[in-house]
Amino acid sequence: MTAAAEPAAELQALPEELQAWLQHLQVERRLAPRTLTLYTEALRRLVRAAQAHPVPLLQVQSHHVRRWAAQLHGQGLAPRSIAIVLAAWRGLYRWWGDNRKISSNPVEGVRAPKAGRPLPKALSVDHAVALAEHEPTTDDPALRARDHCIVELLYGCGLRVGELVALDVAGSAEAVGWIDREPGGEATAHVLGKGSKRRSVPVGSAARKALDDWLAVRGQMAKAGEPALLVGRRGGRITDGQVRARLKALALQAGLPVHVHPHMLRHSFASHLLQSSGDLRAVQELLGHASIATTQVYTRLDFQHLAKVYDAAHPRARKRGA
Repeated sequence: MTAAAEPAAELQALPEELQAWLQHLQVERRLAPRTLTLYTEALRRLVRAAQAHPVPLLQVQSHHVRRWAAQLHGQGLAPRSIAIVLAAWRGLYRWWGDNRKISSNPVEGVRAPKAGRPLPKALSVDHAVALAEHEPTTDDPALRARDHCIVELLYGCGLRVGELVALDVAGSAEAVGWIDREPGGEATAHVLGKGSKRRSVPVGSAARKALDDWLAVRGQMAKAGEPALLVGRRGGRITDGQVRARLKALALQAGLPVHVHPHMLRHSFASHLLQSSGDLRAVQELLGHASIATTQVYTRLDFQHLAKVYDAAHPRARKRGA
């Protein structure tokens, strides 16, 4: 049976008036098979809810729909899944309204529960260090130095990938971002973040070492007169996509069990710094967040870390017999 035929076969379990709407969606609206499958299941939920109440489908009111949506939430259905269910119900009753079977749509104005904001994905400290200490597997010493510098600047400074690739070797009137490096001393990355907001981020010792190693061989790759700090094989400024590809490859080489992307290293920088310092305001400044509320998401990551430590170490958290 083809994918297009599967939804049609599923219609047989539904009342005729619901089958008619799904046929309309399949034939006239040409909805994707996956969407039809989701809508079919949503209508099965509607039938079960109406039978349990009981109430005829054409007499369903808004208070019924709100109650049923709350029940779905109580049963553990995710907010996004409830939104799909309500979309299917809303479409059915709108169709019935267009055909003058009902005078008002009982699903209009009913919304799914708000989905929780997903936590940013960060590496564990061990995985982040393993990636930073991994020596890229390439015979080209310049590429090895550049890739190591990329990892150290992303993780050590919490830069966005766009801020990283915009860095120049030195500051100038045309420079968007640059690094001030005092020989044998401190280093500071000056970047232009979101909302054209400038910030300066200190470069730690490990990142300074990687930066110096790269600058020592950068001339082997960079074109004459190229201002970019990080360059690709052709000698010009490296792109976002190239950084993402190199980081993905480096993570695989280092044996990390997750897909690593540049923003994950920024999240890791923030999470690990907050775990160590507890200074939310300082992390906000280093990340360049306009609002402290944006930075507070990392306190949730920090709490998860503390909860794992508690579960592993606290006597009252251990299961009996463990």
